[in-house]
Amino acid sequence: MKIAIAQLNFTVGDLAGNAAKIIDAAHRAKTAGAGLLLTTELALSGYPPEDLLLRDDFFRACDTEFHGIVRAIRDITLVLGHPHQIGGKRYNAASVIRDGRVVATYLKRTLPNYTVFDEERYFDSGADPCVFEHEGVRIGINICADVWEEPAAKAAREAGAQLLLVLNASPYHINKQLTRYEVVRERVGKTGMSVIYANQVGGQDELVFDGASFAVDGHGELTHQLPAFQEALTLVEIVGGVPVKGEVAPVVSLEQDVYTALTLGVRDYLGKNGFPGALLGLSGGIDSALTLAVAVDALGADKVHAVMMPSQYTAGMSCEDAKEQARIMGVRYSEIPILPMFDAFKTALAGEFRGLKEDVTEENLQARIRGTLLMAMSNKTGAIVLTTGNKSEMGTGYATLYGDMAGGFAVLKDLKKTLVYRLSEYRNTVAPVIPRRVIERAPSAELRPDQKDQDSLPPYDVLDAIMEAYVEYYRSPMEIIAMGYAPADVDRVVKLIRISEYKRRQSPVGIRITSRGFGKDWRYPITNKFRH
Repeated sequence: MKIAIAQLNFTVGDLAGNAAKIIDAAHRAKTAGAGLLLTTELALSGYPPEDLLLRDDFFRACDTEFHGIVRAIRDITLVLGHPHQIGGKRYNAASVIRDGRVVATYLKRTLPNYTVFDEERYFDSGADPCVFEHEGVRIGINICADVWEEPAAKAAREAGAQLLLVLNASPYHINKQLTRYEVVRERVGKTGMSVIYANQVGGQDELVFDGASFAVDGHGELTHQLPAFQEALTLVEIVGGVPVKGEVAPVVSLEQDVYTALTLGVRDYLGKNGFPGALLGLSGGIDSALTLAVAVDALGADKVHAVMMPSQYTAGMSCEDAKEQARIMGVRYSEIPILPMFDAFKTALAGEFRGLKEDVTEENLQARIRGTLLMAMSNKTGAIVLTTGNKSEMGTGYATLYGDMAGGFAVLKDLKKTLVYRLSEYRNTVAPVIPRRVIERAPSAELRPDQKDQDSLPPYDVLDAIMEAYVEYYRSPMEIIAMGYAPADVDRVVKLIRISEYKRRQSPVGIRITSRGFGKDWRYPITNKFRH
């Protein structure tokens, strides 16, 4: 028996397009000799549909496409993930389709309601196992979070399942695949069933799905591993309910993994939303340099426009390095000096600011002039502005509202500054595109003479470690101090994170690559008097 895994990139709400992709995969799988095709969670609708699931007309449209797929399936069994509505209740479902009819339907029973998941808002829980026979093997179905807990897999085993198929829409974050292996092996250990784990691939707003589908035998040994971050249709041979050893994609470095996630996230955000290209402010600094590299790798040089906007504080080397990287990467490059506009703003405000010293106000004016220029170019051309700020800056508020935060998509939003450097070094091992001086010089916003980031912030290795402990691992300030960090640094970073919430709420959506990004899985109140 051969089972095909359809690791495909679906688009939320493109019901006809998703249905056509599923039918095409079924035809290709059948031609390749598969008797069964396994799709991913909510493949028909795309995942996550969010509040589309509160609309009855959305379910009716899903139902229309679902029945079209049923009519089209012949001579192969299809396990299809789809939204399902019965008697006013809504379910995350998987149906077994064979020769133009629905053989069985499984309703997801474990509804995740944590981090980026909000399924209790949309779905009712199923209760019954689903086991069907295919070519003499009894096969059970689980959907994503079902396999993370024991009851659903145990119920399938008790109902006679020999092999478990798991449909997933499991978003990527660093080291997520290792956790998936651990969870699946735990289920295998408890039930003795082999498992085929099919995962969605592609970008959806801030989420990136890495695919990386796999199969393990009844001993928990990995028999198949599909490549990450790309579509694949792979056959798994089954003998006696157990997958036979097949192809296992090689493990890659963390840096390559994250970089590929970023490029996929940018490509799908722009492609699925119909933007003709991207533009960004290229400052000569490390963050914009990495953003440019990701954008070009995702979209192609012909769709990227880099804009240098020097002020009187911009170092000559910044202009040189920005221009050199743009040349290396083959993108359109423009320089628009902002000093005349800066002077005009100061003249206009001179009466209001009479007798007051220059301070961060004038620094922010420069950033806001640049943001205005980029947004004007975006309006004129239709290209989306990619912002270049990183998680360390967003965490501590070291960014300007309506300035460097102005834009449509934040590529580095979930990357700590230290990881920005690691990814830049990685990208240069593929081909040297970021000038060496950009990586080696001290980071600076260049908004006043001789400015350095560390004038206002702790060293980034210290800042990033404190922020990671507080944001991603829920450590209290006292616990972080006990880890060996200076109390003054901990108090400073935690305070900056707390008072910057109002800024983060206004920042553009950005790619999530950690277990807790400043997006769907960070929901702290702006007005908040809790101190700890």
